[in-house]
Amino acid sequence: MPDKPGKKKSRTGQKKQTRTVTPVEVIEDTKTDKPELFTEPDDRKSLSRDKPAIYDPIAAFYRDVKHYPILSRAEEKELAIRYLEKEDVDAAYNLVTSNLRLVIKIAMEYRRLWKEIIDLVQEGNVGLMHAVKKYDPYRGVRFSSYAAWWIRAYIIRYIMNNTRMVKIGTTQAQRTLYFQMGKERERLRRMGIEPDSKALAKSLNVKESEVDEMTRRLTGPDVSLDASMGREDTGFSLLDALPAPQPDAEEVVADAQAKSIYLEKLSEFVAGLSERDRKIFTSRWMRDDPHTLQVVGDRLGITRERVRQLEARILKNLRTYLEEEGLSASDFIS
Repeated sequence: MPDKPGKKKSRTGQKKQTRTVTPVEVIEDTKTDKPELFTEPDDRKSLSRDKPAIYDPIAAFYRDVKHYPILSRAEEKELAIRYLEKEDVDAAYNLVTSNLRLVIKIAMEYRRLWKEIIDLVQEGNVGLMHAVKKYDPYRGVRFSSYAAWWIRAYIIRYIMNNTRMVKIGTTQAQRTLYFQMGKERERLRRMGIEPDSKALAKSLNVKESEVDEMTRRLTGPDVSLDASMGREDTGFSLLDALPAPQPDAEEVVADAQAKSIYLEKLSEFVAGLSERDRKIFTSRWMRDDPHTLQVVGDRLGITRERVRQLEARILKNLRTYLEEEGLSASDFIS
């Protein structure tokens, strides 16, 4: 019986199985010569009369870089030595191009944190080139293993610098919290532990105050200082509600009065000193650039140790004098 039109069978009599091609998600394993599955969109199948073809920059980039061969350990070392000793640009070029697939692989690890993977790939490429400059082939470490740290560092820095208008993390502890706090919170919940600031700080080996600060940064959105407060017709913005960086009038007057009192009492104390003690005190405590003990001792004809002893006695008497006058000696003597 002839087959019905529109249906085709293979030579074995079974229906021909068709394979649906999915977007790029898995790339070649750069540590071995055996490639893993890398599903690229089939341009011929993606074309449709009703829908335009969707351009995938990652797939296009991978199609370009997959033609570069993966280097062996010996080849990496040879190229690295040529660049280190002779500054051979071609050797550096081969090291970079042979590890471009590694950049894609690492960038895909952060696809949940950043929508445009091509941005992470570009930043990772910069880290890869920096790794070529810093790599020491005589340490016995494969270049791909060393470069992975620089690639990941550049990608992490890019994500943290561009997630918000204001930088979220600038220290190593803050970067650790940014990427690990959410995972650690879920892990503690599964263990039946309440993931409060103390538990997270102990688990991540950071200070509890840093956990609280990062939590506020992640939960609080960026707010413009020009954002209106209350009704729009009032013209009152958030900037108008911020305290002025300068001290208020009361603080200025209080500081001026306190300074005047201290200067008056200090002048009275200096006037009561002997001539030698006055020279030591003024040379060591009344100058913007205090003289050293040796310089003062040479001028007075005594040893530097004797100057130190006299200075200690003068400061002790000054502390007692100020306290008797009802003033705090710690404001003047540390």
